[in-house]
Amino acid sequence: MSYVASALREKHSEDKLHILSAKTNSDSFTYDGIDLGAERVTQETETYIKDLEAKGTRIRKLSVVGYSLGGLVARYVMGLLYSRGWFNQVKPVNFTTFATPHLGVRTPVLGVHSQVWNYLGASTLSISGRQLFTIDTFRDTGRPLLSILADPESIFVLALSCFQNRVLYANIVNDRSAPYYTTSISRTDPFTNINTLDLNYLPNYKPNILVPTNPITVKPQEKQPPLVSRLASSTQTIAARAPLFALLTVLIPIGSVVFFINSGIQSVRSQQRIRLHEQGKAGIGLGSYRIPMMVENARSTVEGALENISRTPTQNSLIAPDEQTNGHAEKARSKDQSTCSSRSEHMKQIEGFPTLALSSEQFAMIEALDDVGFKKYRVHIHKVGHSHAAIVVRTTRKGFDEGKVIIRHWLDEEFEI
Repeated sequence: MSYVASALREKHSEDKLHILSAKTNSDSFTYDGIDLGAERVTQETETYIKDLEAKGTRIRKLSVVGYSLGGLVARYVMGLLYSRGWFNQVKPVNFTTFATPHLGVRTPVLGVHSQVWNYLGASTLSISGRQLFTIDTFRDTGRPLLSILADPESIFVLALSCFQNRVLYANIVNDRSAPYYTTSISRTDPFTNINTLDLNYLPNYKPNILVPTNPITVKPQEKQPPLVSRLASSTQTIAARAPLFALLTVLIPIGSVVFFINSGIQSVRSQQRIRLHEQGKAGIGLGSYRIPMMVENARSTVEGALENISRTPTQNSLIAPDEQTNGHAEKARSKDQSTCSSRSEHMKQIEGFPTLALSSEQFAMIEALDDVGFKKYRVHIHKVGHSHAAIVVRTTRKGFDEGKVIIRHWLDEEFEI
């Protein structure tokens, strides 16, 4: 996210905008789970704000941007900050995600190979993998964490609804880490055969960002060439790719062995870190960020008044702050309704395409998150074969220059200070 931070700083001076690039959840620490990572980042955020206040700088507004898994961590962090009363002190303005798998990464395709991938993926990424493939059980709720994160009655959705602007950017093709359906919160994927579509681009951001309200037009069906011509063309394509297939036959087994060995090592290390965290030996007071998830009245939690703990609900972490004791929840709901109505065009699903084989929990997530309301931008990266890193210009590779167009659009069109 270094390019995003530098682009923000280039546009806005330090006296107007303070930038915190979270570091406590970097590298292999992302194996440790969305919730643990969020508790680290929450502590880092609170410390940063308090340090600024100690120096005489008061923070009045809050904007958040998350990339990939970081977008899920950011949604969790906002729930914790909301429950701890921070949204009574700062105004939530912008919430943005780039290529974030809001629905997880379970392959929504029927078949043995998809089932194998879903199993292996969930098994090789420690607790984070289980959460992303929605096979985990979050604490004692009996449900996956991502399901809780999108529950309409959770602190996480209430926090999200407080933001003035909610925007997501999703790659339409070549994102092998987080496919279109999950990054765009969609029941369908109209871009599986992009050659059958005319893409409608935003005038000043062509050919990288599609028009949100009318992104595609289906081309009229063309008459197929004779079978002999199609077979000849396929034979030529296979012959041309034969050297590549031979190389991959050698490299894939080697790469797979290296991947599984590294995943095993990182999973062991992750389990050790998680164990220390649960024992309160990782530098974060466990009770600090678990209490809001376990009592009905978040305000009482913040103030330390635990005399009403006998009223704790059985689904401990899901209940939002009592609206009589924290009027912000009611404001969030009313503001969310007006925001959703004004942006309904941007939240419409693209109709006329087959519904993906998603789980019932994923369909519920789509409904809840669309009710909150995201403005959705579909992104078309052309120059690289794997668009996940290009969308935020993770490196200085020449092919990643298209990502600069995406960041420019966000800064010029969507980011409010």
